[in-house]
Amino acid sequence: MSNISIHFSETVGRIKPMHAVNNGPAKSPWGENSPLSNYKTYTDAGFPYARTHDSPFYHGYGGWHTVDVRMIFPDFNADPDDPASYDFDCTDDYLKRIQGTGTKVFYRLGASIEHEAKKYYTLPPADNHKYAVICEHIMRHYLDGWADGFHYDIEYWEIWNEPELDRDDAPNKRTWGGTTAQFYDFYEAVAKHIKAAHPQCKIGGPSLGGNYDWACAFVEEMARRKVPMDFFSWHSYTNDPKYVVWMAKRIHDLMERNGYPDAENINTEWNYGNYDLMERFRVIQNSKGCALTASVMLAAQDSYLDMLMYYDARPNTVFNGLFDLYTWRIKRNYHTMCLFNRLYRLGSQVKVTREDEDVYCVAAKDGDKAGVMLSWYLEKDEGVTDVKTVTISLAGMNVKQIRKYQIDAEHPREEIDGVLEAEDLAAADKITVVFKPNTVVYLELN
Repeated sequence: MSNISIHFSETVGRIKPMHAVNNGPAKSPWGENSPLSNYKTYTDAGFPYARTHDSPFYHGYGGWHTVDVRMIFPDFNADPDDPASYDFDCTDDYLKRIQGTGTKVFYRLGASIEHEAKKYYTLPPADNHKYAVICEHIMRHYLDGWADGFHYDIEYWEIWNEPELDRDDAPNKRTWGGTTAQFYDFYEAVAKHIKAAHPQCKIGGPSLGGNYDWACAFVEEMARRKVPMDFFSWHSYTNDPKYVVWMAKRIHDLMERNGYPDAENINTEWNYGNYDLMERFRVIQNSKGCALTASVMLAAQDSYLDMLMYYDARPNTVFNGLFDLYTWRIKRNYHTMCLFNRLYRLGSQVKVTREDEDVYCVAAKDGDKAGVMLSWYLEKDEGVTDVKTVTISLAGMNVKQIRKYQIDAEHPREEIDGVLEAEDLAAADKITVVFKPNTVVYLELN
């Protein structure tokens, strides 16, 4: 028996945007209202932000004419002050669709990963200052209407992605083709220039791939050079929700001791991960993946993290647990994100006390409405048939109606387009829920 108490009279802060994603809705050749479109389901999920990374890998976003700096500015010898040097069309179309769903754009400046034998866009630019000026003009196009552009409220501008993924002496590097020292110079040039040009924006990076020692050296060097950093971004692919909390604390401490105490702490890529790739891709699609997703979001809410961005909402990747590649119909994990969005919409987080650290729980309220989201995730679940009985005490709220939503191996069906089943419970100040391994539960209270 596990006991959890919800204290609705004690608010502890705001629900943070832990259900942000990488990438936006796919473009349907038959229109956004076509049955073959995920525009409506994407909108309904309420994703707060969409990061534009690896977008060129999908034709439904515009393919290799989209988002990346060298896609928008294809000839590096051209004049960066001339609007004719830029090719904005596909990126315009893509960002317009993201904005249209109510999701805000989180723009990644730089290049997508290159696995090919020859690298084209991940090599250090010939002129860091010119690259920075190009980035400035891309921002002006989407913020200030430059070059027949837009006046979007895009807060976050992230510089590069996983620059430390390969060692300096590694051949054929995938994300940053230069040395670490060259990256320091590049990042400094871009960050200082675009922050001076757009001081209202949040400028950060570098989307750390996972090397904490590299992160320490990078942040220390940026502090020495007095480089502005409004947020630090990093990635994690893990089978342990507690790792995300632990790493968030390390990043927080790193930034604080180097003079960036107010920098936001943002995980811009995360998903289930282990060393068995086939198992990894299978779990992302099933109820265990849902439980991991829910547990990470719930654990992160009570951590030093300011935002989580699930990788990936792009349909054509094995890391996508939200939309089917061929039909764009929703997959099971889509419901997990929608349930967290219910907490996010409620807004005010309330105090939760729990005895069992393996049962994650976050509760929120808005007036006479409230929600409680719980998950029990079990990494080593093979052959486990035990259940976990959880008693949830509801204090400080006169509950008249309770509706329970549950995701497990039977609710809804395994692959795609499952209906999230609901069960009405008798109103009470104490509820008992029986959890099977890898189960997500949401209680909607009125």
